[in-house]
Amino acid sequence: MDYQAHETAVVDDGATIGMGTKIWHFSHIMTGAVLGEHCNIGQNVVVSSGVVLGENVKVQNNVSIYEGVTCDDDVFLGPSCVFTNITNPRSAINRRDHFAQTHVGKGASIGANATIVCGHDIGAYAFVGAGAVVTKDVPAYALVVGNPARHMGWVSALGHRLEFDENEQATCPESGDQYKLILDEGANSVVMTDESHGNL
Repeated sequence: MDYQAHETAVVDDGATIGMGTKIWHFSHIMTGAVLGEHCNIGQNVVVSSGVVLGENVKVQNNVSIYEGVTCDDDVFLGPSCVFTNITNPRSAINRRDHFAQTHVGKGASIGANATIVCGHDIGAYAFVGAGAVVTKDVPAYALVVGNPARHMGWVSALGHRLEFDENEQATCPESGDQYKLILDEGANSVVMTDESHGNL
């Protein structure tokens, strides 16, 4: 076995676990789940069938990742955050054929106790604040907070708040990487224009 699982963890037959991944106390990895290399799955985590996690994904304690969710490399899922997969659940109605898809882009972070309503994607390096309830797509590098989650600014790939100048340029204070704010009515975006420091 190329991964580590605590004796209380349950890893079902048919789950795919990458080399170097660690699975901690009382977590359950279901048949058909795919975990990449060097992931860290905290205590009391559920990873359902069909979930795909990339490499180096860090899942903190008490997180529920339901079918329909995919996460790219280097995603951080904070304690007790949760994903849904049905927009109109009813106990008496089986809607397994109607699971909505949610994708979390490379390097994104989702804060503690955040809820990601299904069918809404989280862009690369986005930052979802603690307790936020995401009800629409989150752009790459965006910072969102609150219920419902509101766009409050932009962050660098290393998670620092970006302050844009009059030329719509910003610099990450840690890496020195350069970013540009692209103004587009109703759909502003940020792109990295110079990644010369190799921090990621």
